[in-house]
Amino acid sequence: MRGFLASSTGVTCAAALALPLAPPAAATTSPAPPVTRAAAGPEAYAAGGTQSLPLASRSSDRAPGAAEQGLVRRDVRPFSLVGVVWDDPATELHGRVEVRTRATATGAWSGWRELETHNADHAADPGSPESTSGRVRGATAPLWVGESDGVEVRARAETTPGTARTAPARSRLPGGLRIDLVDPGKAAPPPAHRARTEAAEPAEPAEPAVLPALPARQKTKPHAGPRPRITTRRGWGAEEKLRDKGFVYTKKVKAAFVHHSDTGNDYRCSQASSVIRGIYRYHVNSMGWRDLGYNFLVDKCGNIYEGRAGGVAKPVLGAHTLGFNSNSVGIAVLGTYSSKKPSSAALKAIARLTAWKVGLYGMNPRGKTYLKSGGGNLYPKGEKVRLNVISGHRDGFATNCPGKKLYAKLGTARAKAAAYQGR
Repeated sequence: MRGFLASSTGVTCAAALALPLAPPAAATTSPAPPVTRAAAGPEAYAAGGTQSLPLASRSSDRAPGAAEQGLVRRDVRPFSLVGVVWDDPATELHGRVEVRTRATATGAWSGWRELETHNADHAADPGSPESTSGRVRGATAPLWVGESDGVEVRARAETTPGTARTAPARSRLPGGLRIDLVDPGKAAPPPAHRARTEAAEPAEPAEPAVLPALPARQKTKPHAGPRPRITTRRGWGAEEKLRDKGFVYTKKVKAAFVHHSDTGNDYRCSQASSVIRGIYRYHVNSMGWRDLGYNFLVDKCGNIYEGRAGGVAKPVLGAHTLGFNSNSVGIAVLGTYSSKKPSSAALKAIARLTAWKVGLYGMNPRGKTYLKSGGGNLYPKGEKVRLNVISGHRDGFATNCPGKKLYAKLGTARAKAAAYQGR
């Protein structure tokens, strides 16, 4: 296997060997219905889909969990988002996973890009019905690569240091490793694709594509910021048949956890709906969650999007901060902010959204609150933890999320949110 050359921002290959294209391997795919012309806009609606390709051992070790696995360059159907998935969600991937992709428009191959392997911290709380459904799988964070039609993968387990008596040992990779290539589909589904089919959900008026911002004088409660402009699930093209039926609520919203999606920054704001559709499909079909994990998403141009279904003003239970999903809301900024600063527009959107959302429940964005831990790697189950009303993901779980650069700006977001509440 070729060597891995790491940098602080990613991984490059000094002398990539040109491998011949291999014929496509057997793949598990979710069926994509034929293209249907819709009145949603000039672009024809096309349902998305997922190609799932198994990784194979790249050494003489053929046992399950081989320390070096990969997928040689191959032609595949178009996709735009990638992630690596494995069978057991309780198993962590200790090592490095990298992908190369070929752009459909130019035929050019990208450099090697590393996937974030520590993704278990974005999840439903331990013991919850969502986490114990039997469908949940381990997975890396997804990566947005733009429309592509070729892929190559390499995964390598980390080596543990040896001692005077023992030689260094190579870890095993999780069993059932495969790469999922997600096609988010094109344009918004027509109304027929959003029809309610389950008796548990009563018929509702057609959801608008966008909820307009309300003027400040229409604040619903003292010190609640006015509702910002929000693109709804219909607006970004959610296929409601993918998610579980019904909705799950918590009691209130006492805190907001800010995340980065860790999907990379190589997207245009005009592509944000496609990125969200890709994350949605990855969370549901690849990772086995009931719906998109985040309650809201924000792009780098400051646009706000509805995430998990159930109502933007309601306390919808998400799967964003392991151990602290109850009585909180999860907001993900699309992109990776470990070394890149978030835009001022994104910070303003976080402030407007939190001023309104936590204000509906009487919370001060510059204040503190207590949440009870559902269990995690920082706080044991049942412990009452004092947190900022606007916290970063890392405040509830030992993780890099929301990235060093975004986390450093949360104080600014708190101050802006309080100002929007008139405090």
